[in-house]
Amino acid sequence: MAVDNRREVVLVVYDGAVVMDVAGPLQVLNGAGGYRIRLASPDGRSVRTDVGVRMDVDVALPEVHGPVDTLLVAGYPTAAGSRPPTTLVELVRRIGRRARRVASVCTGALVLAEAGLLEGRRATTHWAACDELAARFPRVAVRPDAICVRDGPVLTSAGVTAGIDLALALVAEDLGADRARTVAKYLVVFLRRPGGQAQFDMAGVRPATRDPVLRRVLDAVAAQPSGEHSLAAMAARAAVSERHLTRLFRRETGTTPARYVERVRVHTAQTMLDAGRGGLTSIARTCGFGSAETMRRAFLRVAGVTPATYRRRFGVHEVPRTAGWG
Repeated sequence: MAVDNRREVVLVVYDGAVVMDVAGPLQVLNGAGGYRIRLASPDGRSVRTDVGVRMDVDVALPEVHGPVDTLLVAGYPTAAGSRPPTTLVELVRRIGRRARRVASVCTGALVLAEAGLLEGRRATTHWAACDELAARFPRVAVRPDAICVRDGPVLTSAGVTAGIDLALALVAEDLGADRARTVAKYLVVFLRRPGGQAQFDMAGVRPATRDPVLRRVLDAVAAQPSGEHSLAAMAARAAVSERHLTRLFRRETGTTPARYVERVRVHTAQTMLDAGRGGLTSIARTCGFGSAETMRRAFLRVAGVTPATYRRRFGVHEVPRTAGWG
C-alpha cells in the first residue's frame, strides 16, 4: 500500500469568506504538488463566499483529527464591522495549537488573533484592517506595510491576492525556491512582489482622534500639505509646547509629527500621480517636498517604491501598444 507523503493543509472557509483568499493559495499549492489540501467549514456544509459563489468543502472542522501540517484561514469582509463566529474561533484555536504551522490570508489574521494564536507575535493583514487589528489586539505587533510576516510557526499576509505571495513562501520553504519560482512563472506573478502594501493603501492617513488640539493640527496639515508644518510651527499654531505636541502625536497617531506630515504629503502626491496630473517636479513642489529627489526619498520610506514606479503601476494611462499588450 502506497504511503501518502503529502503535507496536510486544512484551508478554513466559512460563509462570507473572500473567494480570492481561498482560490489564490489553492491554485499555488495545487500547482506545486506535494500537498493534500482539504477545505473545511465549521459544520462541514458548503459555504457562500463574499461574492455569492457557493464553495463545496471536504470536511467539518470538528472532524479534523490527526497531524495537520498547515492550518490556513481565509479572510472575510470587515466593512460592516462583522466579527468571526465564536464557534469558528474556538475550532481554529483547537486545531491551530496542534498544527505544525498556522497561516492566514487578509483578515483571516483577525480570526487567528481572536483565537489567541497571534498573542505576542508580529503580524499583518489587509491595509484597511491593520488599525482594527492593532486596536483590538494590543499584544499583536502589527506590521501594516508588510505583504507577508512570519513569526515562528505563524504566518500572516496582506489582503486578497497577497494569499498568493503567502502560498509561494510556503512552497519555497517546503519544496525549495526553484519549485516556487516555477509556480510563480506559470501563474504570471512575482515570486516576491516589489514594495510593501503601503503603495495600495487608499484609506488616507488622518487618524480618528477626539483630542481637539491634535484635531486642529491634523486638519491644517490635510488642508494644505505644502504649508509650513515644522514642529515649531505646528506647536505655535496649537498653542502648546513642542514636547506636548510630540506626545500627542505619539499617543494618537503612533508616529512623530515629522513622519506624519511626510505621510500626508506622500498620500497627496499619490492622488496626483493616480490622476496623471503634472510632472514629478511640479507634484513635489505642490505637495511640499521642494524637489523631486526629496519626494523620491519620502516615497521610498513611506510606500516602498519611487514616485515614477508608483505612477507606472497606478497612474492613468492609455493602454500601451507594446510587448505584452494587444
